[in-house]
Amino acid sequence: MNKFYIKYVSVILLFILTSCSYQPIFSQKSYNFEIDKIKYSGEKQINNIIKNKLNLIKNNEGQGDRKYNLTINSYKERFIVSKDSKGDPLKFELIVTINYEIAHNDNLLLVKKITKNNIYNNVVDKFKLEQNEKIIIENLSEKISEIIISSMINLDDN
Repeated sequence: MNKFYIKYVSVILLFILTSCSYQPIFSQKSYNFEIDKIKYSGEKQINNIIKNKLNLIKNNEGQGDRKYNLTINSYKERFIVSKDSKGDPLKFELIVTINYEIAHNDNLLLVKKITKNNIYNNVVDKFKLEQNEKIIIENLSEKISEIIISSMINLDDN
């Protein structure tokens, strides 16, 4: 019993000590640019998600030689994709669209429009449907914020 316990604890310790070091992609990396100002307009929920992602870079002050200004306009649309025989909706499509501009020293460098969509089933429980939509909006907004960050990285490489 005692030998089994020692082997068990040593194996657990081995796994703990040699586990991989997970780091989020955009949080600890240093960039050659900074985000100086960000102006948001449109949907507050989408803007807050993008703001949280971009603040990871914005708080990276003093490390970049280029300072970018961002202007972000966001909106969402929800459409009925299909209906049943009674006319009740079966599937919805949620479209999140972001128009953004990147400027440096009052020179406009990039103007881009990103559209992401998701089709999902209707749920009888309206609270659950609303929660599903919030999760979808969060996922789409995070993908869009990663595209914005990638475009700034590509601008910096040029």
